[in-house]
Amino acid sequence: MENVQKEQILFITDITNFLVESIKGKLEHLGYRVVVSKLNIEEIRRCKGLLGAILIHVQENMAVKTKELTFLKDIVLENAYPIFLTGNMDDVNAVEKTLPPNIITGEFYRPVDAGELSEKVNVFIDEHRGKNKKKVLVVDDSGTTLRNVKNWLEQKYQVILANSATMALKYLTLNKPDLILLDYEMPVCDGKQLMEMLRADEDYSKVPIFFLTGKNDRESIAQVTVLRPAGYLLKTLPPAQIVKAIDDFFEKQKGEHVV
Repeated sequence: MENVQKEQILFITDITNFLVESIKGKLEHLGYRVVVSKLNIEEIRRCKGLLGAILIHVQENMAVKTKELTFLKDIVLENAYPIFLTGNMDDVNAVEKTLPPNIITGEFYRPVDAGELSEKVNVFIDEHRGKNKKKVLVVDDSGTTLRNVKNWLEQKYQVILANSATMALKYLTLNKPDLILLDYEMPVCDGKQLMEMLRADEDYSKVPIFFLTGKNDRESIAQVTVLRPAGYLLKTLPPAQIVKAIDDFFEKQKGEHVV
């Protein structure tokens, strides 16, 4: 099995034993980076920005740490992290007085098999990732560009491809993406015209649009600047820089929503 690097899992446990080490090893074999931490606010805070999921090995008396569990609850709600609990049923139920069941992605009561638990966590995370991925609509008449952008983004985002303004509008009649990456030069209806149409439509006037184009002359940039796109990226930029610009946009957007 190819060991593809996936998200980081924060594995919270106040003890280390064979089961803990076995679960950690199985998750790492599936490609996750597993960081083991005690139920401690400072340790959790250090990992917060890098998380993909949280797994808590619930022990007796963990439920009394309401301050720490409340901190966990808040970051799960803020970031939509999948969170899993494993342990004795009574201990898990006690913890759920602070961590409400509606935010729990999955529960595994002892006795548990480390391999089975890890596989189920992997499935849950894949499902959760698909539901919570931001939707990025890429509109470009170049098949090569569409394939390249999809390859760059699909690990983090749900990528929808449209090779014309007509195809994009057909998708938009039933869906609202979180971001549109729009080429400037396209036949029949170019990027500027499509953006003008969307800005005139009340349902889509607020959908953020990045131009991803080879046009870097002053006149072209000036023509779309008046439409206030969320960004203007050149196709000649390194792929990592394009991905970072999109990541930074969503991070900034998330911060504005929290405020």
